Parts: sequence; C-alpha cells; structure tokens
Amino acid sequence: MNVNGLRAAVKKGYLDWLAASPADVVCLQEVRAVEEQLPADVWRPAGWHAAYAPAAVKGRAGVALLTRREPDAVRVGFGAEEFLGSGRYLEADLPGLTVASLYLPSGEVGTERQAEKERFMAAFLPYLVRLRERAAAAGREVLVCGDWNIAHREADLRNWRANRGNAGFLPEERAWLGRVLDPAEGGYTDVVRALHPDQEGPYSWWSYRGRAFDNDTGWRIDLLCGTPGLAGQAVKAYVERAASHAERWSDHAPVTAVFDR
Repeated sequence: MNVNGLRAAVKKGYLDWLAASPADVVCLQEVRAVEEQLPADVWRPAGWHAAYAPAAVKGRAGVALLTRREPDAVRVGFGAEEFLGSGRYLEADLPGLTVASLYLPSGEVGTERQAEKERFMAAFLPYLVRLRERAAAAGREVLVCGDWNIAHREADLRNWRANRGNAGFLPEERAWLGRVLDPAEGGYTDVVRALHPDQEGPYSWWSYRGRAFDNDTGWRIDLLCGTPGLAGQAVKAYVERAASHAERWSDHAPVTAVFDR
C-alpha cells in the first residue's frame, strides 16, 4: 500500500485501517519519514513487527514491512549499489515465504527520472529471477508487493489511449513487466489479474485532480506478484477502495490477497 507519506496518512485514517485489518503482512510504500518523526505507536504499532528502509534523502520514498510474526531475516535493497539507500526495496523471510515491499520509481518521460526508472528495471529483473531460483531451491515461495508504477495492460487503466506516451504505460515499461510475468523468464504471477482475468481494473490509484476517484478513472499499478505455487493458493484478491473521496487516506488504495496456506 502506497501511503503517500505516513505522517499525512496517520492524520487521515491509516491507524484505524491498520487496527481493523486481519492481514498477516502489510507492505507500505512512500513512507517518506524516519523514526524520530513519528510516535512510537505509529512507527512500531502494537501487534506488529515493523521493518523499514527509509530513503537516504529525507522526505522521499521509503518502504516498510509489518508482520504479525517476527521475520527470520530482513534485507534492504537488491544488490544494486545505486539504489541501496533509495528506500525502494525491502524483503523479509517468514516460514516458507519471502515477502517484499517494492516502490519502483515512477519516472517522467524525457527526464532523468525516467532514466533512473529504466536503470532500476534493468537491475531489478535479474534480481527477481535469482530470488525466485533461490527460493525454489529452498522450497520457499516469494511475494513482491507494492507500487510497481506500471500499468501492464489496457485493462489496467481507464484512459489508456491518452496515456500511451506517458510514464507508467510506455511500451518499453509494459514489455518489461511482461518479462517479469513471463513463465519462461521472470516466472512471477500477477495475483490479482490471475483471479480477475477479464475485469477492467480493479484500479488502485486515482489522481487527486478533478473527479478521477468519483468517476473511477484510475490505474492498476499496485501489484502483488508471486511465484506460481503461491499464486495458485490465492482464493481472493481485492482493492480496499474507500467509500468516498473524503474517506481516502492516500491517493492509492490497499490491495489485499487471501491465500489458502
């Protein structure tokens, strides 16, 4: 779940949502805070084990993992030196499962931000392959949750025709995500899409501009990508869309999956 700044989300209802959540694992992105900026009960909420990877640049990015059970191990980054302090990747080992929180750069066509996104993708896909292979050798599954900042298919955003030249729906970005989801290469499964193969959306991000949320003019960019064995155990997946614009506590909505494990 991209919280669009944890300090702001707390003021809008994040803690109420967390307290009501039956989840065993919660992945947060765009935390944009460090420990000294938040009360202890927010940074490490009761009933949860919390791990964070803040960005070296304050007020930027930052990811977190909240787990009911204490992880066996926690790792920051995916081996690319450029992105080690970027606050964009964090993973933890639980029994039989490695779960990760990802905040892939959003990019902006024609700028260094897009070049950064492309470098990230180029380094990240080989890591995803290695992660899956290591997990398979150890009899483990993998789930990478987060803001992937790419809509893979036309069904993943409402106004796809108008966005063909924009970051998040560029042909090369979509092709890269297709490689992640290719059984012969990345080997991951889009858990939500596998359960909702013919549905438009369900969208997880809506601009704050205009009436995008009210009209459901959204993007499906918050993905749960798992190894096939785990994805095959998913029995339900859905977006926790707020009842109204006023009740939103981020421009994203939580994406939740239930597994029969």
